[in-house]
Amino acid sequence: MNLSVQIGSLRMQNPVTVASGTFGYGIEYAPLLDLNQLGAVTVKGIRLHPVRGNPPPRTVEVTSGLLNAIGLQGPGVDGFIRDYWPFLKSLKVPTIINIWGTTVEEYAEVARRFDALGGVGALELNVSCPNIKEGGAQFGTDCKLLSQVVAACRKATGLPLITKLSPNVPSIAPFAKAAQEAGSDGLSITNSFPAMAIDIETRRPRLGHVTGGLTGPCIKPIAIKLVWDAARVVKIPIIGMGGIQSAADALEFLLAGATAVAVGTANFYEPQTALQVVAGLRAFMERKGIQEVRQLIGGAQVAN
Repeated sequence: MNLSVQIGSLRMQNPVTVASGTFGYGIEYAPLLDLNQLGAVTVKGIRLHPVRGNPPPRTVEVTSGLLNAIGLQGPGVDGFIRDYWPFLKSLKVPTIINIWGTTVEEYAEVARRFDALGGVGALELNVSCPNIKEGGAQFGTDCKLLSQVVAACRKATGLPLITKLSPNVPSIAPFAKAAQEAGSDGLSITNSFPAMAIDIETRRPRLGHVTGGLTGPCIKPIAIKLVWDAARVVKIPIIGMGGIQSAADALEFLLAGATAVAVGTANFYEPQTALQVVAGLRAFMERKGIQEVRQLIGGAQVAN
């Protein structure tokens, strides 16, 4: 059986990675699972300069999900290269680096820096984080700005570009098409949904940032629908994510049109989830007599 998939020049030995922001920089999870069995390691978002992030509390459990408002805390490009890249480049699987900025020029500069680093598998352009005051989401909810960011990064690097789209738009289709036309090699769908929780005893928001992003099993049906909508209008591969806890969840995304999947919130309570998904996909293919995982992509059957 062949579980490998391709996104631009990025080859993954299987279609399972992890969602940015849920897996640190890989090294934190190394004692808990064999990272070399993943399709790729996707790391937490990196901006040009260090970012302190939002005040605590930063995470809150809710029914069937998690609220987070980390604020894209990170060490910046130099800190990442110094502290984390030596470990990541020693892995046998590719690293997907999630990048972001507050201006088009900053996105391009970060892309340029990682292009020069050598050995990076792909860049994931985060244009959809709802938990920061500037940058991020503003680029993901305006087609013109989205196109400018992707085009600027495309000019700055020859690395595969994967644009992480925002779910917080009336229709994801025009944004998917805009990213493809501007030079994106793939899409990541979806990011978190703006949400809020209130402590009824104190009457105060449960997050220090007041609002945050909702992830986890509760968003899975919405995420699958967004993948379905995007897959019908673009030809580039999609990494589907949102509430994946099992191989069955991952299979839904593949059948909806995703080429690969990312495990996110589940990493916090079961670090082995991504490897369990790989094993479950292999078992499903064996049971169904499927030789190529690519035979599953877009295989959902809709009655006319």
